Amino acid sequence: MSGIIGKKIGMTRVMQDDGRVIPITVIHCEPNEVAQVKTVEKDGYPAIVLGFSKLKKPTKTKKFAHLKEFRIEASETFNKGDAVTCESLKDVEEVTVMGVSKGKGFQGVIKRHNFACGPMSHGSHHHREPGSIGARAKPGRVEKGKKLPGHMGSAQITLNKVKVAYLDAEKNLVGLKGAVPGSRGGIIIITK
Repeated sequence: MSGIIGKKIGMTRVMQDDGRVIPITVIHCEPNEVAQVKTVEKDGYPAIVLGFSKLKKPTKTKKFAHLKEFRIEASETFNKGDAVTCESLKDVEEVTVMGVSKGKGFQGVIKRHNFACGPMSHGSHHHREPGSIGARAKPGRVEKGKKLPGHMGSAQITLNKVKVAYLDAEKNLVGLKGAVPGSRGGIIIITK
């Protein structure tokens, strides 16, 4: 099995035997259901589509709030309706984690790009502005890629080689070392 979908609960810490304290992010991975099985003969590659968070009022076409496709080995066999639990991460030490970062709305250059403030004295009219943004008549436009105010956050972020620090198969909890992108209750995709 190559991955599982979960919901971020929050952060806590775990005490090691040698006295070290490790910060972890706890993710609740309730059993995912196999919504579709893709085969080499029919689709050209082997994969399964996992469904997470069943809808209270499912329709003919939509039964889950979240769906995600995971590639599998050709030798692995799954059937539609099978449950995939976090026990599949039992012998895994490092995983890849994907989530959507917290949205911060429209932000200025100081928060968004870590620019310095201008003088804060009375005579200054340049406190939190970006300053000059280009030349004059030539080229007569703002160059592409210029760091300016704009939308910040709410972007998909992938973290590689995140260590699995804690696993509770009975409660469907996975503890990953360090911070994981997204707010509490956000959807997290864990891949081997």
